[in-house]
Amino acid sequence: MKSFKSIALATAIAATTAFAADASAAEADGRNTTVILVHGAFAESASWNGVVPRLTARGYTVVAAGNPLRSVAGDAEVVDGLVERAPGPVVLVGHSYGGAVISNVHANPKIKALVYVAAFAPEQGETVLELTGRFPGSTLPAALAEPVRHADGGEDLYIRQDAFWQQFASDVPEAEAAVMAATQRPLSQAALTEASRQPRWKDTPAWFIYGDADRNIPARALQYMADRAGSRGTVVIPGASHVVMTSQPQAVAAVIEQAVQATAR
Repeated sequence: MKSFKSIALATAIAATTAFAADASAAEADGRNTTVILVHGAFAESASWNGVVPRLTARGYTVVAAGNPLRSVAGDAEVVDGLVERAPGPVVLVGHSYGGAVISNVHANPKIKALVYVAAFAPEQGETVLELTGRFPGSTLPAALAEPVRHADGGEDLYIRQDAFWQQFASDVPEAEAAVMAATQRPLSQAALTEASRQPRWKDTPAWFIYGDADRNIPARALQYMADRAGSRGTVVIPGASHVVMTSQPQAVAAVIEQAVQATAR
């Protein structure tokens, strides 16, 4: 008859082996990945509310970052800190201006992929403002409210609440868009004209998803940036607005998971 000690040892070995197998499986399919979601201007972390539960249900750790929207380099440093804190590999996801932020994070071997959701992917020296107007079609300038001035001379930009639904979220129910308009986070005007550093998409695989009815960033501009970044997969959703992560969370989550699994170790 086996002793109690031998049985306990065998049980411990079996449990350790099972844990190692589970950890290896999680690494192989990317379930040990942290997905960091970076919202853009005129939005906030809750814009990812439809995406987060779809990713967590698949076993990923998800962080919806609080993007300060003050400066491209400064906001990227906030994301740098979240990447450092993550215990394993990271996929960065940026919406709109958040795409410029994830493009400007510092090089880190933890970062395995970038996902651009109706987002800017600037080249070195480019600005968000210049990219917005490079191709015709953006109606954002006419939808902006008068800037809110700061004591230090800076200015914050908001979308007028009466224009928000059609400008920003036309495929979201009007009542929901009204809440989004009231809770929008302003962008510092200085961030619009801040030149990008050497972008991370030059050395990190990138994926893109956007709607062809985007009124903030013209679809031609988004396709141009996706092609230039060598997108591994580009999804264009007919009729989708600028907040495609809110109106089409399942499609956005699917692209993110594709990026995770394609770059899993």
